[in-house]
Amino acid sequence: MDCRLLALLLLCHCRHGWTDEEVPDGRKIPLMPLIPLMASKPIEDLGTPPPAGPSPSPSPSPSPKFECSTGVPDSTEPTTAAPESTSEEEADGLCAEVSSSALKQAIGSGIMKLGLELMEKLPTGPEQPNVIISPLSISLALSQLALGAVNETQQLLLEHLHAEALPCYHTALRSLLYHLQKSNIQIATRMYTQQGFEPKKEFAQMSQEMYGSEPEVFAGIKEVNDWVEKATNGQVTDFLTSLPSNLVLMLLNAVHYKGMWQTRFDPRHTSSDLFYIDNKHIVNVEMMVEPKYPLQLLSLNELDAQVARLPFRDQMSLLIVLPMSGQVNVTDIAAKLNTSDLYARFPKERSMQVRLPKFKLEYGQELEESLTSIGLGELFAGPNLSGISDSPLLVSSVQHKTSMEITEDGAEAAAATSISISRSNPTFSVNQPFFFALMDDTTLTPVFLGVVTNPNSEAPSMVQAPGRPDKMGFPVIKGNVFAESNGHPPK
Repeated sequence: MDCRLLALLLLCHCRHGWTDEEVPDGRKIPLMPLIPLMASKPIEDLGTPPPAGPSPSPSPSPSPKFECSTGVPDSTEPTTAAPESTSEEEADGLCAEVSSSALKQAIGSGIMKLGLELMEKLPTGPEQPNVIISPLSISLALSQLALGAVNETQQLLLEHLHAEALPCYHTALRSLLYHLQKSNIQIATRMYTQQGFEPKKEFAQMSQEMYGSEPEVFAGIKEVNDWVEKATNGQVTDFLTSLPSNLVLMLLNAVHYKGMWQTRFDPRHTSSDLFYIDNKHIVNVEMMVEPKYPLQLLSLNELDAQVARLPFRDQMSLLIVLPMSGQVNVTDIAAKLNTSDLYARFPKERSMQVRLPKFKLEYGQELEESLTSIGLGELFAGPNLSGISDSPLLVSSVQHKTSMEITEDGAEAAAATSISISRSNPTFSVNQPFFFALMDDTTLTPVFLGVVTNPNSEAPSMVQAPGRPDKMGFPVIKGNVFAESNGHPPK
């Protein structure tokens, strides 16, 4: 049989800031964070997570203290059917000495590490100045792939998922997903197969039990795009434009979050303002302003940055990291940002003026190059995926797409920003490039990460006349110093 290709496709979409109230322009926006995910069987419909169980693995358990599976059984080994389901607490209890909260936070930490590693490698440019990813969605897809990986390939995936030392990894991840869905995070998966291709029974069974996926015959790109469009409430269209001719299997997942700010921004205060892309370029944005916002704000000397926490009503928060230099260094953030320590150090809320851009951004990227650069190139060259099929398989594509929106009512995959404090009226003003993390406050799992360099990339940027920023990162403006990039003065 010829070498076949495995396409691993990821999708994540968020949309926040919607209520059932009439907004100023007369539109009516739905209240509940509902997304019609027509998966073969959505994760939320599987009930509570299955127990770890004694199902064998093709390689030893990462820790000798725990007898848990990290992959599907080899086809030559006997299999044991997993029990139907149990409670989340019972499932976590089977992971012996590791408590439920500690294990979930360990997985959340691994998801953050993988996300930051990828953020360092993702390209930026004039067409895509902003980078927005869902490390949760990417980790979920790679974890499902790991169910069918064997020996060195399985170990490689678990290593880059930062899960090689975690007991009962797949069951624990399933328990984390169950927890996240309590915070209005909708998750669904789908597995498409070409006509005539059947993955091994063990892989299909484990995919169903752990991630809610079971095989469904692929009927064409239109079917995938229709599922994606419906899963994102019409916000992401034409997700795929082409696929390899010898595609046999596609793993697809969708992650959607919609949340309400704990403290909403008054739309009457929103107005046009400047966002400083760098020392030379600026752009107009819609800036939301709340004069007395209860904000947790922390200065991180190790990053030379300010970090703000804007909470939602459902145990989720938007963390904004605003470097004082005005430039975001993801490598520095990856090396020095410790979210567990950060949450422990946040001070009490302080009432201050908060200025945050209102925007909607999209990001799409083929991840093969980035995954290869962090050490996962074997997936695209010669992986051992014999847990899926005895026929040789390759990963041919890893597609990832996100959508992010911030409004007065809520936020989506959010923002990191700049800060200015005056003695009489302290202000947190997000008007320069920032790093953001949309976090689950309990498990410290990053659902979305991103760097926003230009929140209004469709608008023409303006060139600032020579002048150095002040020590807070804000350019010094004197007289008529702005001109549009086409050489004409701004209107």
